[in-house]
Amino acid sequence: MQLKMKVVSFCHYLQGPACTQYLADMGAEVVKIEPLAGAFERHWSGGNSWINGVSAFLMSANRNTESLAIDLKQPEGRDLVLRLIDEADVVIENFRPGVLDRLGLGFDMLRERKPALVLASASGLGRTGPAASRPGQDLLMQARSGLIAATGGGTQGPAAVGAAVIDQHGGALLAMGILGACVRRLQTGEGTLVESSLFAAGIDLQTEALTKYYAVKQRPDVFTRDRHVGSWYHDAPYGVYPLAEGHLVLSMNDPAKLAAALDSDALRALQQIDRYAERDRYAQAVAAELRTRRFEDVSPVFDAHAIWHERVRSYDDLLEDPQARHNEAFREIDVPGGGTALLVNHPLRYDGELPGYRRMPFHAGQDSLAILQRLGLSEAECRALADAKVIGMPGATAPRS
Repeated sequence: MQLKMKVVSFCHYLQGPACTQYLADMGAEVVKIEPLAGAFERHWSGGNSWINGVSAFLMSANRNTESLAIDLKQPEGRDLVLRLIDEADVVIENFRPGVLDRLGLGFDMLRERKPALVLASASGLGRTGPAASRPGQDLLMQARSGLIAATGGGTQGPAAVGAAVIDQHGGALLAMGILGACVRRLQTGEGTLVESSLFAAGIDLQTEALTKYYAVKQRPDVFTRDRHVGSWYHDAPYGVYPLAEGHLVLSMNDPAKLAAALDSDALRALQQIDRYAERDRYAQAVAAELRTRRFEDVSPVFDAHAIWHERVRSYDDLLEDPQARHNEAFREIDVPGGGTALLVNHPLRYDGELPGYRRMPFHAGQDSLAILQRLGLSEAECRALADAKVIGMPGATAPRS
């Protein structure tokens, strides 16, 4: 294996790019293969989140990667990518099943060509099986995996999670699997096919909840609960409660300590009830005690009584959070044309340090010249390929998407 892991990525949307961003942050050399017009995330950014024409969606999951824009339907383009793969350790894709095969770059062929390759596939529901061809997207898998039913289930019904948590978790799982396969390759010299899916990631996210659910015979209405209760399997007061201004959450807490902290006779009278069987009753009593109080008043008292709680904060609050600042949770980068973007940093530290920011592929094909020169092509040869619309690179006219 190379001293620096070399990754060829056929990834778009979020699950695959999230995976490659984790690897690139840790030092891997990641080349993102894109069509000449650029990957999907260059052309869509939810919430109209663009900075000088650059998609925030793109910037959220492509840090430290390089972009090679290439037409894989042209033989010259396919041959160049195969040369790149010959020097790589890992190939990753998150297309629908069969797409790489139709391009002449299927995993069976790549494995035969280079048996030591680590191959990684991120799909929606799996590469095989009765639902393999169905669309796989975060919200769809939140629904199919039971996450929406479990997240909601209160008086307002099922509720989606407010972020693409399955996509992000799927990317992290795939990165973990790739690293494990690379360790195996160091030990045996053999390649591995690593497979992940959004469906599997959605189920894995709920390991605790699903294990508990299947461990006992559940009532059909087990998810139904008072709107304050945050989980179907926790005792009250676990959940979200309105205050005179804003909201707070209460985690698992001793009812005697909570009654003392709020100096509440109503809660003292309920200390001995089964706070799971009667979670709605207890949660409503807690809500009645809190709705007229301010966070600034209850928080010091809760701290003194060791009550686990937090204020419900907005994204704007998060940016000012002193612990987030201490952890260096965010990083500001310059965007071409002026302006800046705020990125979420790599979540881990190594010897006390965060991985550095090296590059962002702001434009499709931004690194095509440098990548192909590493393969031994001259600049003149690259310019000729760009003129023939085999590759995209700075100064070449890209086709419309």
